[in-house]
Amino acid sequence: MANLKGSKPLPPYVSYRTFLNFLLGLQEAIPSRLDRSFWGDKWSGSTGTQLMSALRFLGLADAEGMPREKLRRLVDARGEDRTLILRQITLEGYQFVFNSSADPESLTYAQLEELFHNSFKVADDVVRKCIKFFLGLAEDADISISPFVTKKSRVGRSGTGTKKIQKKIIPRTASHVLIPDNTMKVPDNSDMDRVLLGKFPTFDPAWTDEVKVKWFEAFDVLLKKVSKA
Repeated sequence: MANLKGSKPLPPYVSYRTFLNFLLGLQEAIPSRLDRSFWGDKWSGSTGTQLMSALRFLGLADAEGMPREKLRRLVDARGEDRTLILRQITLEGYQFVFNSSADPESLTYAQLEELFHNSFKVADDVVRKCIKFFLGLAEDADISISPFVTKKSRVGRSGTGTKKIQKKIIPRTASHVLIPDNTMKVPDNSDMDRVLLGKFPTFDPAWTDEVKVKWFEAFDVLLKKVSKA
């Protein structure tokens, strides 16, 4: 897919993971031309076409699919050298972002979308794919991008748009604390001290406030029942 404003291809909108796998495969050998006979048995027609478009946009291959020296250096690079090459590729390829009036480190997701829309007349779903690739490349290039963009992108990938309902966790009281309900009865002829000792553990100041409250509430219930009896 070409840019309707000119002959320059669109920014990459293939999966960034696919792009990395493609580069990994080139470590074995780089052909003299990256044509369909080379990648056709590895990638589908649409994916292969998107990969070639990405290589041309990033200056890694020419219009005929001939690999450029920059691609060879990127494939062979490791560590910091690879990061520096990716940074150069990113800054050169996405000048419409880095040379705009919007600060890449503080712009919003909507502003970034506008930059892609204003430079390339494409549908919204394609712009979102372009942005995902851009963010993956910028991260590997160690280029800081606005958290308002990166957080928005992560939310979009991890959710379906519905609000996640968190399950309310109710702290449990100590398992050895007996809290009688209204159906429990104290034997009529029981000695109150014996009943209380049999029904309750020794009060422990180390308990949580919630357990202490439950202990006193249960104690009060039994007192009332004993007094009524």
